[in-house]
Amino acid sequence: MELTDTFKKVKQASKTLATISDEERNNILLAVADSIEVNIPQIIADNAIDLARMDKDDPMYDRLQLTEKRLHDIAADMRHVSTLPSPLGRILKEKTLDNGLHLRRISVPFGVIGMIYEARPNVTFDVFSLCFKSGNACILKGSKDADESNKAAIKIIHEVLRKFNINTAIVELLPATHEATAEMLTAVGYIDLCIPRGSKRLINFVRDTAKIPVIETGAGVVHCYFEKSGDTEIAKDIIHNAKCRRCSVCNALDTLIINSSRLNDLSEICSKLAESKVIIHADEKAFNALNGHYPDHLLKEVTQDIWDTEWLSMQMGIKTVDSLDEAIQHIDKYGSGHSESIISKDIEAQHKFQTLVDAACVYVNAPTSFTDGSQFGLGAEIGISTQKLGARGPMALEEITTYKWLIEGHGQIRS
Repeated sequence: MELTDTFKKVKQASKTLATISDEERNNILLAVADSIEVNIPQIIADNAIDLARMDKDDPMYDRLQLTEKRLHDIAADMRHVSTLPSPLGRILKEKTLDNGLHLRRISVPFGVIGMIYEARPNVTFDVFSLCFKSGNACILKGSKDADESNKAAIKIIHEVLRKFNINTAIVELLPATHEATAEMLTAVGYIDLCIPRGSKRLINFVRDTAKIPVIETGAGVVHCYFEKSGDTEIAKDIIHNAKCRRCSVCNALDTLIINSSRLNDLSEICSKLAESKVIIHADEKAFNALNGHYPDHLLKEVTQDIWDTEWLSMQMGIKTVDSLDEAIQHIDKYGSGHSESIISKDIEAQHKFQTLVDAACVYVNAPTSFTDGSQFGLGAEIGISTQKLGARGPMALEEITTYKWLIEGHGQIRS
């Protein structure tokens, strides 16, 4: 497979984005959002072809599925992106040197962003809206699981771009093959930034293989610590929402950590989990506390080290600790730097947890399900960065721009 010509076309098309005004960008985004809703029946029909190839019990099935409500939400997110201020041309720093040189640091697009993602057809629309709004072209590489859905999305986007006389090469979908992935990761000079979004295996592969810059996103081993002063009533709702709202997404809860002094409350805390048929893998102390108070067929005692598992399903672990320090140590060892939460009434404990836990998003008395660009008011998100160099946490418009220096003089020379 030879994709160099495609990469060249996208790189050339990216240069044309600078000539499009923010007003026109917004109008195009609104037109794509309208077209999504007009074409809901066709999108769902194409999505059904992908769904038919996947077992309904597969945790990825929920991520793959596009419903009428989800498509309306995607369109709403795109409309919201159109209302956001342009991230381009912002003066980030400005000063005049003693020699009279005037310096400005302004925000500019990266150029071409490559996106590799698994069974997430919503990402196709989200990435386009954010890249287009921020002046970036994008090259998309989805998985075979979502190929028909992704093709349907790109068809809609290209049709709208043609109506506005915009070069459709500003967004291209590559074949859903391993060969395409390999070429993309070595497209030096064509792709300015690559963002993988998917499983830990995918992210590690991209990071270890790529010859182009990569931002790591996504993989989440997520914890919630029920501290000794925690409120049982809010804990039931927080833990259930974090685990069960959408169990296959990266911000879903993987391990509940509970202070040993509150084990008597564990069955009450887990009551809503039982209603949702969540399988619990509990350590010895937690197992004994739940035994007889949680459905036997849903309760398993931990016999091996499962604490680094990102479940992506209706399963989770429960770990017992004796102190806040021990909880933080456990998170340090097994967490992925994504999202962590504490349920506590103790202000000092809350502050210590937020100060010492090393993660992109650290919550107090709230579920990790809020780690989402849309929920943060950023519009759609291109991913959730778990690294520290550059973007961290939900990545939206500002996070997919870089900057350059503009220097103005009047004949100065350096001595």
